[in-house]
Amino acid sequence: MNSMTSSMEIENKYPKGIPYIIGNELAERFSYYGMKTILVVFMTQYLMSQGKLDPMSDEDAKMWYHLFSMANYFFPIIGAIVSDILWGKYKTIILLSLVYCLGHLALALDESRIGLSIGLTLIAVGSGGIKPCVSAHVGDQFTSKNKHLLEKIFGLFYLSVNLGAMVSSLLTPILLNKYGPHIAFGLPGLIMIIATIVFFLGRKVFIAIPPVGWQQYKKDIFSKAGRKAVLNLSLMYVFIAVFWSLYDQTGSSWVLQAEKMDKTINLGFVKFELLASQIQAINPFLIIIYIPLFTYVIYPFFGKFFRVSPLMKIIAGMLIAGISFAIIAVAESRIASGASVSIGWQLAAYLILTAAEIMISITGLEFSYTQAPNSMKSFIMGLWLLSVSLGNLITAIVNSLLVSPDNPDGLLNFTGPEYFWFFAILMFVTGFVFVFYARRYKEESYIQSRDFEKLNPTLTENN
Repeated sequence: MNSMTSSMEIENKYPKGIPYIIGNELAERFSYYGMKTILVVFMTQYLMSQGKLDPMSDEDAKMWYHLFSMANYFFPIIGAIVSDILWGKYKTIILLSLVYCLGHLALALDESRIGLSIGLTLIAVGSGGIKPCVSAHVGDQFTSKNKHLLEKIFGLFYLSVNLGAMVSSLLTPILLNKYGPHIAFGLPGLIMIIATIVFFLGRKVFIAIPPVGWQQYKKDIFSKAGRKAVLNLSLMYVFIAVFWSLYDQTGSSWVLQAEKMDKTINLGFVKFELLASQIQAINPFLIIIYIPLFTYVIYPFFGKFFRVSPLMKIIAGMLIAGISFAIIAVAESRIASGASVSIGWQLAAYLILTAAEIMISITGLEFSYTQAPNSMKSFIMGLWLLSVSLGNLITAIVNSLLVSPDNPDGLLNFTGPEYFWFFAILMFVTGFVFVFYARRYKEESYIQSRDFEKLNPTLTENN
């Protein structure tokens, strides 16, 4: 009876390593989004060649932006494999964070295409490589006794991501405008160094799962459960990739559209004008509001009438994401007609797109972790992030095929609003098709389980 009671014991304390992971994530996301927020503006207005101003066209800048994003979300699968087989999560995060810092240094020192290429490559390797390890490392801190806290912690984790993103999205455009690229890219680099130090300080309290080695890894991936998880989730990620092809355009096509809008904000008691790249800060600001709103109000309300499953949330997110791009398409039509268009159109679209992000991104992250066998957590997180890479590849391909002054032989002649309508319709169709896939999906539930009487929670991986 006592052993049965012990096995069912519930703990409401958060693991000791969580503050270090959250602090690291907040600083790292400040670093990443601070750089990414100003990237398109830098490429179209500040890029140099042999000491002379040599900016890119809008189409080239969008293609570079999405190719970088694609690479940034491709490397997670590499980082996941290295972590699970060779280094473990802690060592992978520390070493690749140093590569990440070097990427920021290259961007801060060299304003040419060479500096841009080197910097973005190193950041893609570093940032991308640690992504699946950090999110899986969060889940590793929990056992069957406190796994009920996992949803709240993933929400807090996502909250830290967006707090860092919001502050940096407001700050680095001002730095770029007033002090130029050296300072604007240099500050995110400094913050990334701080992020690495914070994570290092938590090494003695982390619950760190050591690498399983190639033989065990191969056995788990090709086991019945492993094959099922990879196949089922990979199919789901193909659908979700279309969402990311829309979402990540908030840093490219939406910024370029904002350049043509009236960016004056009049609150009655105060009036000011935003920079085009600062508009992105509304997304993390809304995330901070939406996370508790959805967790404690919206989901529980609808849960009174029916089970709000993870896949149902994702379907709803896909459909309303399409609405956000329809709003952007209408705004672009008004711009094309010569009307003065307020930035309020984009703010309205952000209200909807951010709600879609809550329902797809946070839900997908948590759902992916629970569907992965224990030894494959990082690998599955890598597959999840690969969907973001695929989404950015879709956008990069579409932009590479557009007719433009630099590409007069392009295959797609989307002008203005047609471009945004294309993605809106693509998202609607994807959401409706995903309904049929979701109805056939059978959910699993995996969680790390450890016997703390036999296993020291601070393992040798991070010593």
